[in-house]
Amino acid sequence: MVTAAAGLIAMVRFGAAELASRLSELNPAHIFLGCFLPAATATIYLMLRPRAVYLVDYAGFRTPSNCRVPFATFLEHARQLPEFNERSIRFMTRLLERSGLGNETCLPPTHHYMGTHKYCTVDAARAEFELVAFSAVDDLLVKTGIAPDAIDILIVNCSLFCPTPSLVDMIINRYKLRSDIRGMHLAGMGCSAGMISVELARNLLQVAPQGAHALVVSTETVTPNYYFGTERAMLLPNCLFRIGGAAALLSTSPAKARFRLNHVVRTLTGADDSSYRCVFQEEDGDGHRGINLSKDLMNIAGNALNANITAMGPLVLPAMEQLMFAFSFVARKVISRRVKPYIPDFRTAFEHFCIHAGGRAVIDELQKGLSLSDEQVEASRMALHRFGNTSSSSLWYELAYIEAKGRMRRGDRVWTIGFGSGFKCNSAAWECIQPARNAHGPWATSIHTYPVDVPDVLKH
Repeated sequence: MVTAAAGLIAMVRFGAAELASRLSELNPAHIFLGCFLPAATATIYLMLRPRAVYLVDYAGFRTPSNCRVPFATFLEHARQLPEFNERSIRFMTRLLERSGLGNETCLPPTHHYMGTHKYCTVDAARAEFELVAFSAVDDLLVKTGIAPDAIDILIVNCSLFCPTPSLVDMIINRYKLRSDIRGMHLAGMGCSAGMISVELARNLLQVAPQGAHALVVSTETVTPNYYFGTERAMLLPNCLFRIGGAAALLSTSPAKARFRLNHVVRTLTGADDSSYRCVFQEEDGDGHRGINLSKDLMNIAGNALNANITAMGPLVLPAMEQLMFAFSFVARKVISRRVKPYIPDFRTAFEHFCIHAGGRAVIDELQKGLSLSDEQVEASRMALHRFGNTSSSSLWYELAYIEAKGRMRRGDRVWTIGFGSGFKCNSAAWECIQPARNAHGPWATSIHTYPVDVPDVLKH
């Protein structure tokens, strides 16, 4: 830039006649290279530079009141199932009391019948997906005003239910999407799949025509994954996971967009057996299938978060915070591992935090590790209390909470952090372009009652 400015000043001083005389003395090849190379460099830079990706809008599934399962109902139902013994009932009771969930969380219709396992069929699972996904997509299409045939990419993430025909096909057929649409189904990614889907959509939009749209649908079907057995680690998901889902529309066009996607970071812990088997599906000794949450979950989640912090920090933190983190990293590597690691203050980079509402322990540990205030984790705690663990869609419920409370401002930065099986930590950095005008969404009937106090032990 300095050289170019100096050259421009010299050209002005020469005057038109002298400048023309000097140019006539130059070799035509030199003139060509002098003009062509800068133009070619600028063209290549513009072609290779990643396109900006925007979040046009999003919508969360509004859980119907007739699917509500208070603790008393949940436990009374469990007592009627011969597969659960009294020891299991006591364990689930203690877990629910300390879970951070409230009495407004919902389960799919099949879980409201006695003898639940008789009704947990493939057709019932499909009905749950249709209820959640179609409701969220319908709401999103109304909010954005986009026609279904304007959608170029469709990504569905649902880890534990992968039928044939696929969930992608169900959405394509329902909304009569184009025959040349790019459709993908992500399975086995757990609760972190929401941000993985966002990253995949961003990458596909880079090679799609400018202004293309990508529809992301994030959900988890509860119907076929209820555990009928006595293994404690496999009883946890019964108590924590609830029905829920969300749909988001991303585009490379800034028109009508409400958020800009600045960064996506995906990290995975070491490939040892403990990390890959941190959250997994298996059979117990009696042949009952379920999701097993390893006792090493929190330790491995902490390692995944540290890796994600290391990757996200240089992208968003101010220079001083980066310098302090670098000094700490070098000191631990060169001097001693006993040097206390410096945890960057991400409050200098973000106004809002959406932490996956996987459970009270997850939120507690991240609040402590990132030195966040109660207000900064309020969205995560209230989403867990109102909706339970809705897997990959929980981050969208939390973002909706912040907006429903009127706390989002133009230019505010948001960090969405998801955890999932593997064990993965996936996060995204967003910048608000336009806060929602009607932001209540899935919180429409309950936002006026929040925040609520969530005691350490909730007696019912």
